[in-house]
Amino acid sequence: MEHYPSRRMLITALAGLTLATVSLGSAATGIANAQPNSRILVAYFSRSGNTRVIAGVIHRSLKTDLYEIEPATPYPEDYFQTVDLAKKQREQGTTPKLKNSLADIARYETVYLGFPVWGTSVPPVVQAFLKTHNFAGKLLIPFITHGGYGKGDSDDILARLAPNARLEKPLVIECDQERRTTETVTDWLETVRG
Repeated sequence: MEHYPSRRMLITALAGLTLATVSLGSAATGIANAQPNSRILVAYFSRSGNTRVIAGVIHRSLKTDLYEIEPATPYPEDYFQTVDLAKKQREQGTTPKLKNSLADIARYETVYLGFPVWGTSVPPVVQAFLKTHNFAGKLLIPFITHGGYGKGDSDDILARLAPNARLEKPLVIECDQERRTTETVTDWLETVRG
């Protein structure tokens, strides 16, 4: 079991490389590796890479189009700064602007939507994506990563922001590596500095 973090980092790195090679799609639309006549889209937001790995597996397995949900202004690199910013956005009811627009969502019948749970909720940038697109009549299939607290209020947020979509039961996976690693290192540093 002690090799798990190294193995996870390798898998994440490989998935990132795989997605980096397909992310040469249209910069205007954010679509990577567009498939002719594809009726399936994988749209995802990933901060630490966990959700990106799952998106890559779905994308390759189903030969879908792929869209990375990104804020126009990137979230901070620091985990705790990102948590604070997301909390402020949630409390203020604001969502960031998106980096790329998805011009032709109408052509997709099925949308796999991936995101991590932040503060027991859907990240503000994913809420921005949901608010700016019409999911009426589409099959919306969430895949959700979390750091140990479950999917939070994701079902309610998805139902509210995509009321006319047909929501499928989500895949929910615990992926707390970044939080756990950060806390472990922080605790260790306290003992070293002691």
